[in-house]
Amino acid sequence: MVLSARFHFISWRKVYYMNKNTASQKMLSIILLVLGVVALGVAIVLDMQHSDAGYRGFLLILGAILVLAGLYFFPTIEHHRAIINFIFLFPLLFTFVITVIVPMALGIFYSFTDWNGVKMNNFVGFENYASMFKDPAFIWSIVLTFLFVVVNMILVNVIAFLLALMCTTKMKGVDFFRAAYFLPNLIGGIVLGYIWQFVFSNVLIKFTASAFGMRNSLLATSRSAFFAIIVVYLWQYAGYIMLIYITGLTTIPKDVLEASAIDGANATTTLFKIKIPMIASTITICTFLTLTSAFKQFDVNMALTNGTGSVKFLGKTLSNGTQMLALNIYNTAITKNNYALGQAKAVLFFIILACVSIIQVRISNSKEVEM
Repeated sequence: MVLSARFHFISWRKVYYMNKNTASQKMLSIILLVLGVVALGVAIVLDMQHSDAGYRGFLLILGAILVLAGLYFFPTIEHHRAIINFIFLFPLLFTFVITVIVPMALGIFYSFTDWNGVKMNNFVGFENYASMFKDPAFIWSIVLTFLFVVVNMILVNVIAFLLALMCTTKMKGVDFFRAAYFLPNLIGGIVLGYIWQFVFSNVLIKFTASAFGMRNSLLATSRSAFFAIIVVYLWQYAGYIMLIYITGLTTIPKDVLEASAIDGANATTTLFKIKIPMIASTITICTFLTLTSAFKQFDVNMALTNGTGSVKFLGKTLSNGTQMLALNIYNTAITKNNYALGQAKAVLFFIILACVSIIQVRISNSKEVEM
């Protein structure tokens, strides 16, 4: 009896102190979490107010550390592993939030104001969105961008797939051709644009003038300049997409191809009935990459033509005949110093790109199932 009572007393005392330690640990965790959130909030408010306080960065880092410490000391056993996993992922998540989510949220907010790049004075509502749709130059940039996307999405994938078929054969020097086709992708867009500007305006003219009598550069008119941009984009991007198609083609089981050859399938039948259906997921990836890349075309457009060129659209003569959407946003915000309107155009650009990308992926996925 005495030993049993003593055992129960010790057990009760142990549970008491464990509960006490758990309560104090929970209180410490809550305090750290509250202090961390407050520090982060103050840092964000100071940044939005463009304060000159030098301790904004210190508050931001301190707040993040306090939040992590509060999560770590939180007295739970069931979710402790999830909390530890979150702590390890926090640096990446924090960087993503600070560099992507917060700027995007601020950008959406600034699009409803008269923000001049430094501060805002008034909340103007949808005025920026209304004014950009009244601008024929902006509407033309959207139309030109969609045309550029459709043409390049088809041509890049077709050319890249044909190059991949050639580079997966047993021809001699196939490794050299793979490297040669991919090499243009390593050149920066600005440098690439100036190189091809020299080619179109000097080298190509001297060659075509003697052979075909063509004495004007491809960059002389808006139509030919648009064709020149497509040529440069194909030359730069087809090699990169080719490598992805090569990866997809090399993953096709050889026994399937051997079985089709034994059954008497010719090269065309094997291509359309076996190879293409079996790399449907690769086609989805390549289509998505070419779609988003063509939509965001900026550097080659700026270096090659800077968006100039005369074109008639909606009954008006415009001077931005080769200016695509990304360059139009850049010129609105940076060149014309209208950051609020540029931000509104950027928000619309994001919505268009997101919607088109989601639709493309859904359509491609449905085609994969059919294949």
